[in-house]
Amino acid sequence: MKGFSWGRVAAVMIKEFKQLTRDRLTYAMMLGLPVIQLLLFGYAINTEPRHLPTAVLVQEDSVMARSMVSALAHSAYFDLAAQARSPAELDEMIRQGRVQFAVTIPGDFTRRVARGDPAAGTGAQVLVEADATDPSATGGAVAALAALPTQALVHDLKGALAPRGQGVAPFEVVVHARYNPEAITAYNIVPGLLGVILSLTLVMMTALSVTRETERGTMESLLATPVEPLEVMAGKLAPYVVIGLVQTVIILILARFLFGVPMQGGWAGLSIGVGLFIVGSLALGFLISTAARSQLQAMQMSVFYIFPSILLSGFMFPFRGMPVWAQVVGEAIPVTHFLRVVRGALLKGQTLGDMWRELAALLAFVCVVTALAMARYRRTLD
Repeated sequence: MKGFSWGRVAAVMIKEFKQLTRDRLTYAMMLGLPVIQLLLFGYAINTEPRHLPTAVLVQEDSVMARSMVSALAHSAYFDLAAQARSPAELDEMIRQGRVQFAVTIPGDFTRRVARGDPAAGTGAQVLVEADATDPSATGGAVAALAALPTQALVHDLKGALAPRGQGVAPFEVVVHARYNPEAITAYNIVPGLLGVILSLTLVMMTALSVTRETERGTMESLLATPVEPLEVMAGKLAPYVVIGLVQTVIILILARFLFGVPMQGGWAGLSIGVGLFIVGSLALGFLISTAARSQLQAMQMSVFYIFPSILLSGFMFPFRGMPVWAQVVGEAIPVTHFLRVVRGALLKGQTLGDMWRELAALLAFVCVVTALAMARYRRTLD
């Protein structure tokens, strides 16, 4: 038996480095994934969102009402995104998810501030409705509302009204947490798991399945038949569509009976969204399989899609808490739109009219990925 040789160790080490550099995907994953994690967790993740879109319904034209709007506009937690003309329009904005908060200043606000007695229950009130589907997205802003009664009218309560600014607050902020009033985290996380689980299983399993056939040579035998590329894709993905639907039913049943997730309706939009997302995820897995040369590469490429989907879609962290560039990236991820469909249907009972933007984004995802998969399939497997 020969003795230990550092020269032979060096030779094996050099050979391993060369082999590693030839596998560019593995090399890029080892170097790029830590950088991506650092950037995402360092810059994109924020558990206390600020500058949340807020709609205001002002039912009286007065100095105090304008002071209230100005106080909200100068707060770090609220961005005035719209001014509603009616309670119905305000309700529509928050139901569709266009705003996080809806503030109503009543028509008798000034009179009640001047004459009312908050201690006797006759004082002025301002209604703040919060979209509490994600409790972590609204917690900080709701806490900041506590300072609003003592600061908003500080320049208006002068002269004869000066006593109204002393002692008891001149008005009361009534917070109505909609869709998840008890701030139960499971109501937000469990529906979101549907998108993550479907992505993990359908994208990765499809990519591995097709790549496995290519490695074993059975795909070449299939291509020798008169079957067209689109027929191959449809035939291979059809069983996984059934699997995805079964997974969806199981998750929804467990969400209802184990975690008590409310089922408010929106079944038509949810059904369409589930169908589009399943087909799109399978088409994406098929596209990955046409680019991967091995099952290992297929898994690595799937991770590059799944990892940002979990972090930038609003599943784990509030979407509106991310910087603008991260939100732009998140909007390009189909999981983001699917989570809005699921949560909107289950927690808000949204109709097709409420979620058409998200469904249109999922349809565009299906069309683009399917077209790319077909183009790549013909170019690489003919």
